Amino acid sequence: MYKLDFNTPAKLHFTGIGGISMSALAEIMISRGFTVTGSDSKESEITKHLESLGATICYGQKSQNVSSDVEVLIYTAAVKQDNPELVAAKSMNIPLLTRAEFLGQIMQNYHTAIGVSGTHGKTTTTSMLSQIMLEADTDPTILVGGIMPAIKGNTRIGHSDKLITEACEYTNSFLSFKPTVAIILNVAADHLDFFKDLDDIRHSFREYARLVPDDGALIINSDIDNIEYFTEGLKCSVITVGSDPDKSMYSAANITFDEFARGSYDLVVNGEIKDHITLKVTGKHNIYNSLASIAAAHFMGISNEDIKTGLTAYEGTDRRFQLKGKLGDITIIDDYAHHPDEIRATLSTAKHYPHNKLWVVFQPHTYSRTKALLPEFADALKEADAVVLADIYAAREKNTLGISSKDVMDEIKKDGGTAYYFPTFSEIENFLLENCAHNDLLITMGAGDVVKIGEHLLGK
Repeated sequence: MYKLDFNTPAKLHFTGIGGISMSALAEIMISRGFTVTGSDSKESEITKHLESLGATICYGQKSQNVSSDVEVLIYTAAVKQDNPELVAAKSMNIPLLTRAEFLGQIMQNYHTAIGVSGTHGKTTTTSMLSQIMLEADTDPTILVGGIMPAIKGNTRIGHSDKLITEACEYTNSFLSFKPTVAIILNVAADHLDFFKDLDDIRHSFREYARLVPDDGALIINSDIDNIEYFTEGLKCSVITVGSDPDKSMYSAANITFDEFARGSYDLVVNGEIKDHITLKVTGKHNIYNSLASIAAAHFMGISNEDIKTGLTAYEGTDRRFQLKGKLGDITIIDDYAHHPDEIRATLSTAKHYPHNKLWVVFQPHTYSRTKALLPEFADALKEADAVVLADIYAAREKNTLGISSKDVMDEIKKDGGTAYYFPTFSEIENFLLENCAHNDLLITMGAGDVVKIGEHLLGK
């Protein structure tokens, strides 16, 4: 594999530069003095920001976008090998690196490189730990898969030897990373368009754990089934977090929630209560995300005072149980949940939130996930008082599986739940306006563009 010399600025080209993860890498390289060009399908706030920093961006992907003086072309896994820019680069013998391979090389330039992995909770935990690191004045470089209000975006360029990033398992991309601290929050069946089954996913996370050097640390949820499968043979520090204090170095006791589902708890470390933690984010799942953040912060030598200040300052990221506003006395919240486990966590949180009837507008994400996990989706969603299904958000896929949101509706009804389906957002909005009532709670849910429904109802 081609290795870039990060101490010698050169010209880099990013195919798909407008994506939230690719744009972050481009911004890092601009800050290091590299010349950055790129392409994307259309102009966006992200591309305009990169252009303001000095990047040259073409709209539409064409062979002429790649000049012969490009040192290396970086592309995402979504880009096909017959893409005209990749074909042009190959014809000029310009090396190619995937986004994950390139990020792995960037990580090698930092003394402390933290990779936050897990089927769920990556964005929240990355943001939470980033907030702690900011409060501790460690000046980290931050790459997060959502909008973090404290840094007003998804990227922060630091000037220290510390970097923190999400580490996604899809297409085994995180196996190209070079973490000195790896966090595994949970392991569940997902991305079954790529992985064969749960065992295949577990194997991928096991290989990720083995990337940590001997002087680094693996922080892992002890509630994961057969945790020894992931930890056996490791020479790095293994730090466990979880619900059982007998199995976990870090756990939470005396958990309580306020009227808005924000948690507080006693922090237990190696069987002893060490501190009382109060969070501004909602739900029990975020208590366990905070335990992983605390464990990583302690490994880096961050003080309890800075940890508590950071956790108190952390108010969440966009699309994570995010209050969008009120339509009369109907509360509208948006959440990114798109996997049955995430839906259960979100609905568990919602039950602590003051409301009369709980409505969920759910937009399934990808045909493969919907087909593979159909019974699990129905089981999770039936906990709402009523579910309104939007059409499946295709993302990168075509529907070759014969699955639709009507199937989800039918499965929910079969399980005794209440569900409706409408093919357009406008029909969903009209139905909600006619049926939501006094003090109801409405959650738009999914990883696609379902957030637009709540925003349109609120006139945003």
